[in-house]
Amino acid sequence: MAAPRVLITGGGRGIGRAIALRFAREGARVVVAARSSDQLDAVAKEIDAAGGQGLAANMNVADHGSVEAAVWRAIEFMDQGIDVLINNAGVFDVKPFDKVRPGDWEFMIGTNLTGAFLVTSESLEYLEDAERPHIINIASVAARQGFAGNTAYCASKAGLVGFSNALREDLKAQGIDVTTVYPPATDTTIFDGVDGDWDRSKMLSPEDVAEAVYQAWAAAERPTDVEIPAKG
Repeated sequence: MAAPRVLITGGGRGIGRAIALRFAREGARVVVAARSSDQLDAVAKEIDAAGGQGLAANMNVADHGSVEAAVWRAIEFMDQGIDVLINNAGVFDVKPFDKVRPGDWEFMIGTNLTGAFLVTSESLEYLEDAERPHIINIASVAARQGFAGNTAYCASKAGLVGFSNALREDLKAQGIDVTTVYPPATDTTIFDGVDGDWDRSKMLSPEDVAEAVYQAWAAAERPTDVEIPAKG
């Protein structure tokens, strides 16, 4: 299979960065998109060093204009096409339900769910021209299991699963595969600013998730769902 052209949201760190580097090892052209420009530039250089070609694109996935501009940069870099779109951008917070304000809810849904819609919508015409296009949405075990203090997060990830399932049906005729990935707790900086007693030794590494994503893309028959077992 030829080296793919890959657009990854939330690509500046954690799971997104690990996915970018995994594809880079196969010679892929990878656009990493996120709000954090300093981190993105560093990851783009890491992609180049790993054997791929990297580009950093500033993108706020919850802002349509920002998404539109970043996707345009991406397709210019990747010769007017996208083979793989990975909707990975996400935010996480822990708050009891009675402490969740409307702004908290809107920010979580906007990033974790609406962002996937906006990026997919802007990328669709470029995916349609690819030889074997693939959309991979990074959900969470929290899409299927409720956790205290996670009403907004669980709702956003459950919504992403519903989006993926319906999108898969809509895009069958265009030959676009849609896969949903369900990582358990993964040791990334997302936990650095979140209250709680997190045993990070029991979490997956971002590289574990990246390998599962890569294998889903490379499979002869691509899975609709990828459930990654928890560590231990």
